[in-house]
Amino acid sequence: MNAGSGRESHIPMQHWKLKDIVMLSSLSVVFAVVYLLFFQVGNVLVGFMGPMGYEVIFGIWFIVSIIAATILRKPGAAVIEVLIGNAVGPILIVSALIQGLGAEAAFAATRYRSYSRKTLMLAGVGAALFSFAWGYFRSGFGAYSAGLVIAMLAVRCVSGAFIAGLLGHGIAHSLKRTGVLRSYPIAKEGARAA
Repeated sequence: MNAGSGRESHIPMQHWKLKDIVMLSSLSVVFAVVYLLFFQVGNVLVGFMGPMGYEVIFGIWFIVSIIAATILRKPGAAVIEVLIGNAVGPILIVSALIQGLGAEAAFAATRYRSYSRKTLMLAGVGAALFSFAWGYFRSGFGAYSAGLVIAMLAVRCVSGAFIAGLLGHGIAHSLKRTGVLRSYPIAKEGARAA
């Protein structure tokens, strides 16, 4: 643990500070732009690949929750990020909460002690599984052949692991190396955990 870290060592991990909310807000703004760009990329891919097109890049929709959880290291960080707001409306909030719960399940399984590449990749897969279950009913995947549904699920899980998990790990640790995250829990982890 962080012996000698002063007063903060006595504050429970669940305690949210203004700087945590500011971080979540900043990530939300940046990724709102990223999501708008990837929405267009997804439309192009659907034109070429049909319903599988979005699955290839679906991990991008989970990445901000994984980056937020990696930086803040607090239970709920993967879910709370969506409550900052969105441009689409309530249904996106429900979808994002479900995705965040899938990512949060991986962190909870480690008791919020591991933010390794493996854990982040599992969080991406968790987000993929939860979101796919929601999408199956919400988007009518039941109308597709069983083979296509299984392929879509597999591709979404791979996308979640690599785009959200592995790329999210890379982005969070790149930000850490710049020094801008000095006051966040990610900056306190040892080199072996990176």
